[in-house]
Amino acid sequence: MSPDTSYPEGSALKGQIVNRHRRGSAWQLAFQVSTIIGIIALIALLYNITNQAFGLVAIQNKVEPSSLVLAREEERLLSAANTVTSEDDNELVAGIASDATAIGFFGYAYYQQNSDQLKLLTVDGIAPTAENVANETYPLVRPLYLYTTADVLAQNQAANVFLNYYLTHVNEEIADVGYFATTDTQLSAARTAWITASGLDLQPGQWAAINPEGISGQLSVVGSSTLFPVNERIAERLATAGFAATVNLESVGSTAGLRAFCEEGTADIAAASRSITSAEFEACRENGRLPIEIQIGTDALAIVTSPENSFTTNVTPQELRTLFDTATTWADANEAWPASPVARYIPGADSGTLDFFAATVFPIDLADLPKDTLVELLAANISVGLGRRLEREQRFYDDRLVFDDPDLFAEACASDEPAAGCTMPARDQENVYELLLQEVVAPDVVSAWSLMDSLFARDEVETFVATEYPNAELTFRSWLTLDFITSPQSSTPEFAGVRTAIMGSLWVVAITVLVSFPIGVGAAIYLEEYASPSFINRTIQTNINNLAGVPSIIYGMLGLAIFVRTLEPLTSGALFGIGDGTTANGRTILSAGLTLGLLILPVIIIAAQEAIRAVPQSLRQAGMALGATKWQTIWAHVLPSALPGILTGTILAISRAIGETAPLVVVGASTLIFVDPDGPFAKFTTLPIQIYQWTARPQAEFRNIAAAAILVLLVLLLSLNASAILLRNRYARRA
Repeated sequence: MSPDTSYPEGSALKGQIVNRHRRGSAWQLAFQVSTIIGIIALIALLYNITNQAFGLVAIQNKVEPSSLVLAREEERLLSAANTVTSEDDNELVAGIASDATAIGFFGYAYYQQNSDQLKLLTVDGIAPTAENVANETYPLVRPLYLYTTADVLAQNQAANVFLNYYLTHVNEEIADVGYFATTDTQLSAARTAWITASGLDLQPGQWAAINPEGISGQLSVVGSSTLFPVNERIAERLATAGFAATVNLESVGSTAGLRAFCEEGTADIAAASRSITSAEFEACRENGRLPIEIQIGTDALAIVTSPENSFTTNVTPQELRTLFDTATTWADANEAWPASPVARYIPGADSGTLDFFAATVFPIDLADLPKDTLVELLAANISVGLGRRLEREQRFYDDRLVFDDPDLFAEACASDEPAAGCTMPARDQENVYELLLQEVVAPDVVSAWSLMDSLFARDEVETFVATEYPNAELTFRSWLTLDFITSPQSSTPEFAGVRTAIMGSLWVVAITVLVSFPIGVGAAIYLEEYASPSFINRTIQTNINNLAGVPSIIYGMLGLAIFVRTLEPLTSGALFGIGDGTTANGRTILSAGLTLGLLILPVIIIAAQEAIRAVPQSLRQAGMALGATKWQTIWAHVLPSALPGILTGTILAISRAIGETAPLVVVGASTLIFVDPDGPFAKFTTLPIQIYQWTARPQAEFRNIAAAAILVLLVLLLSLNASAILLRNRYARRA
């Protein structure tokens, strides 16, 4: 029976055409929907990554850099020759008044009380008058504070009454003592802070002084000698008004007072002539005390000499720095002054006045300190064990060790087999500074917010930080920075970078391509051009097709068995006598590259076969008709024509290799490594593994740097793909 060769006509043809159009439209719609879904998914991915890679962060240092500088400068001040220190300002007054070569400083009130015995110096021609203090033209102006907690106010009614009375009458007393009255704005803020903490049913705008009569109990006010006269006056007025509580006033210095308040818990109120530091605040928090800051006035430091000093009435900040630091005579600070010895009278180590003077007169940034000083600070603030480890990695000086006996230098670094650190140049100033930041300052991201929250919920973020982390710095941060790209891995997210991971990825991809591309193309040429359609060749082809779909973890197990264990002498470098003891187990870049080469080899073979198969048979026939051999025809005509398709398949294969994690973990990739790979026999990590390791960490900031690392991975992937595409297009034009 002959087949039906008739064609539809009329309505049947019309119906068939309509059906085909419907099916075509349905498929077109399906493709469009798929494209839209893919675009939406990509946008969602990029949005999520970008949202995490940028945003506000609250950073709080374990140790403030300024405090390290301050501690150094205070040590120099306290240890300077011909220096007298005392926590009692009256002793300083007596010493300066009786010494014609003396110079000193303390609160302005003590000068006013003893103006007949002292000579006041201006600073840059400006005197500490009320007007100059108010407009802040006098350079040595400082606020005065009281600190307490809501718990103290809730448990001790005497503390509540004391602060209420203080804030009611402070401006009446503080001016009489010799300090400067609190402004209306400052007083309102102080009252609001007390009302909020007290728990009393008072409104900020409805201030009411509490009657102190009959209030009993115990109250401890400890701290600044500067504030002691004011505290004493308030306590005396309270007693006169019928306040029956026992008020224990101690003048021990701001630092000691805050220590008693925060760490020891023996003070109900701390008086301070400076603001509380981050370390002190955290000490309070650790002991269940959240400090409430109440500014109760302003003070100015008075620079004074003996009335017998006839050669100067003014000092510059530079002259002050010299007089209290390196000068042995007055002439060292100013040639016009006599070569008389300088006698320095300064507050003690626990004094807030000394803290303020050192911070104001010696405003040196930590990064600007010389290397010797930075090394001293590092050595003083880390353990000996950590210091020795750092010095084993790289010495601080060329000729000596810091964290061991100097006599051991020759033994450690001049032997036939010196330690690794001995063969490297000594650390420079910048390197020591970075170590100091990481190991001592230790900035910690206490909280981080996404880009969207940073843009649209900034008020809530600022309120949260002000409440929970008042000493933290709130700043907008891009986790994707040049430092992030060029820095090695670190256990601290603030200092962590992806340089080591990028170099590891590039090394692994390079070996993968060098191994898989020639083998894959060669196999494709054999299967398409030389192999006969035998059972064995059909079996090989089938297995290649199947291997393209094998899970990557299986290739990892294969790489572990073959390259890491069986071929360990080769992959560790021991066969060539260049193996490192740390990588002698074969868990090296070479093993990883060979494993990924196996992974993408089936993909390259199949893509190359399809590209070769697409070359017209007539091209082969023409070449051979002109007398070329089969291999000459393949090399000169078939491969150039197929190369764009081969490169397309290779690009896809490399893209898969760059993003692989599982097989690399199996063959021994490191999840935390600080040393850049320097060859195929080195330990390594890659960007995907680094990202995986960061996302598994509990700290939120590690997810931020993981998002930044994903952006780096995408850029790296796109860059490699773009380079390959340009190469493919170049060969396509030639073909």
